[in-house]
Amino acid sequence: MPFLNRLEHWAQTAPDRPAVVIGEASLSYAELAGAVRAQHRAGSALTILQQRNSVDFVVRFAAAVAGSGRVAVLDPDWPAEISDAVRSRLAELPVPPAPEPSGPLPGGAAPAGLQDGPGASEFLIGLTSGTSGTPKGFSRNRASWQLSFEASVEFFGLSEAEPVLVPGPLSSSLNLYALAECLYAGATFYGLPEFDLAEALRLVERQQIQRLVLVPTMLAMLARRAAEPERAGTIRTVLCAGSALEPAIAEAARRWLPGAVIFEYLGASELGFIAAGRLESSAGREDTAVGPAFPGVEISIRDRAGAELPAWLPGSIFVRSQLISDGYLWGQDGEGFQQDGQWSTVGDQGFLSGNGVLHFLGRRSDMINSAGHNVYPHEIEHALSGLPGVQSAVAVGIPDGVRGQRIVAGVVPADRFSSSALTGRVLRQGL
Repeated sequence: MPFLNRLEHWAQTAPDRPAVVIGEASLSYAELAGAVRAQHRAGSALTILQQRNSVDFVVRFAAAVAGSGRVAVLDPDWPAEISDAVRSRLAELPVPPAPEPSGPLPGGAAPAGLQDGPGASEFLIGLTSGTSGTPKGFSRNRASWQLSFEASVEFFGLSEAEPVLVPGPLSSSLNLYALAECLYAGATFYGLPEFDLAEALRLVERQQIQRLVLVPTMLAMLARRAAEPERAGTIRTVLCAGSALEPAIAEAARRWLPGAVIFEYLGASELGFIAAGRLESSAGREDTAVGPAFPGVEISIRDRAGAELPAWLPGSIFVRSQLISDGYLWGQDGEGFQQDGQWSTVGDQGFLSGNGVLHFLGRRSDMINSAGHNVYPHEIEHALSGLPGVQSAVAVGIPDGVRGQRIVAGVVPADRFSSSALTGRVLRQGL
């Protein structure tokens, strides 16, 4: 049961509290619950949503997953051929059998209001990125999100009635989860019809936003545009995921939000939360460190043969938890999500330190083999972006007749007027 029971609870106990605000439109918890009840249709039918952020999207999403309903959220920016291919795949999926009725309530009363279906029932068909080929589809059951909410609300300290800004698209699993988590916790979700840097900062200042949930690139843009700490308003918590939080971004965020707690976590749509840590300061931060295993999650580092590796040795990150999806519905090609008994992986690479902190090195497919040595571009990028005068960096492998692959890196200077100081010799010395 993801969040419908909780939505009904807040509609009864805090009916006038704002539930969702996107653009000029908003709904209180009572209004949202009423709109969802009006749209909900009983049964296990699949609803396909492909629209930009709006209050209407929120209503449709919640109505789609009420009871035993199912939903697939498609990226509105996908090209027509990718959208058509995914819709065709979805149309071919069998309709799951209706769950067993829960029976009458004590005293013979019928269930009232919005209800969540059984925990083991499918409610979300997730989709991988559609940048190349047809995205893969995977199934997620209600219990996996319910358990995630219980853990994440406590771990990240999400409070009832807390104003939360999630400026990214709701077609992204990171943001869709944040929306549902807010409704579960009774917080107020603020979103944008489309990402707009100036509008995001206005919301932070005018709506007394206390929490940001976003990817590092958005955090970097907000921190560099705001510049002055007084523009941080009342922000006390930042949750960052989706890619590594580079040292330069962490430093910019610290200057903008000197009193905020910044959390960084590693997760995957198919696996849920993997590891999370609290960024105490940008100085002294280990470049590749994320944090210990997320509550309720076990981590194992394994070699290509599946053997578990000791601390400090890199390999594939496997996890065991109840937050994992039910696997692919189509598109299984030996890459991405794979299972070995109760353990699962999406091919992410990393290692565990002696005290159990996970260090993330990137995807196995990104690894560079130069002169017989496996080199993770993620490590090079972190090392370069931690140097004075460097804003960000990227490392790739290019064909080399002698080494197999040669490592080439590029950097973006923090100050375009000082770029002449970033010579290759200075960068090599810094490494």
